[in-house]
Amino acid sequence: MTGWVAVAGLGPGDAALVTPEVTAALGAASDVVGYAPYVARIAPRPGLRLHPSDNREELSRALSALRMAAEGRRVVIVSSGDPGVFAMASALFEVMEAHPGHADADIRILPGITAMLAAAARAGAPLGHDFCAINLSDNLKPFTEVERRLRHAARGGFAMAFYNPRSASRPHQFARVLDILREECEPARLILFARAVCTPDERLTTVQLADALPAMADMRTVVIVGNEATRRVGRWLYTPRSVAP
Repeated sequence: MTGWVAVAGLGPGDAALVTPEVTAALGAASDVVGYAPYVARIAPRPGLRLHPSDNREELSRALSALRMAAEGRRVVIVSSGDPGVFAMASALFEVMEAHPGHADADIRILPGITAMLAAAARAGAPLGHDFCAINLSDNLKPFTEVERRLRHAARGGFAMAFYNPRSASRPHQFARVLDILREECEPARLILFARAVCTPDERLTTVQLADALPAMADMRTVVIVGNEATRRVGRWLYTPRSVAP
């Protein structure tokens, strides 16, 4: 039997937002590997082996999946959101590059709905024009690089979506992010704090930059910063598709 590895996005949390393609792959899988809270979202069934692991074990998780596939097993690596956005798809290819013996493995990348896109949809259309996504964690890059990219994005007029804004181990860094935004943007710039989108704990809060506080974000929050044209229409938040001359 020929094995394969599928890297699948489970979406932001609501089972209704898991794509049929991902559902089919999970139904065909012999093994599911991933960060423990994501693996916990997979219903057990006879013949399916679940392999939960810690959040910092991306590379060992990917290598294990490739080795299982080489044995003829059908492996799904699960990520939240989309696996290609700050998630496991890149980690898998990093491992393949370091272990060229797996270069011919049957790999399938199955997209999912990101927390960023789900949050934007809940609020309206704040990413309706050019935007960028920035991971504020400094686990894999220095925070000076986060600051550099943030300033360039703000000066470029982009709307911005921030992943991993504030954790217990680095609570001060998001305060620095807000300081940089205040240096580069006008005080009335609209910011959406979208916590636990598409779960029972969902909470959306929109404030002006002048009123934004570090405590409004945690690791379950996606932060979307509008561009200078982003505005409210009733309870909705949107960014126009055109730029005024």
